[in-house]
Amino acid sequence: FVKDRQRARQSLRMVLKSFAGILPAVLAIIVLIGLLMAFVTPGQISRFVGDQAGLGGIISIAAMGAVLYIPAIVAFPLAGSLLQSGASVSAVAAFITTLTMVGVVTLPLEIGQLGKKLALLRNGLSFIAAIGIALLMGVVL
Repeated sequence: FVKDRQRARQSLRMVLKSFAGILPAVLAIIVLIGLLMAFVTPGQISRFVGDQAGLGGIISIAAMGAVLYIPAIVAFPLAGSLLQSGASVSAVAAFITTLTMVGVVTLPLEIGQLGKKLALLRNGLSFIAAIGIALLMGVVL
């Protein structure tokens, strides 16, 4: 700002425009998560993705993470809420890891850029790696 006020103003306009563009989606996701947390009890969360859910719960929530397209700014608070509601560390690690590493929503774009075989291989290996990371996190933490 001190060096070049015009470029600083231009940058601020770009940031505000970008922020305004993602704000409705972020607010919608926050509302949906709030509704979900209001209607789903901690006992249900614990049963579905808690310690007693085992590998099936981890794979289920990993699949959800692979399919959903949630910004990290929303995903991390959601992960904290899941932990507080009884989800296991492994399940939350699987969710966050697949959310960032596997892209079902972006798969058509990846296929266009990388080819079908490489895109599917990358996503499949990322899913397997995410399960491994989640299991390791469960052991370590």
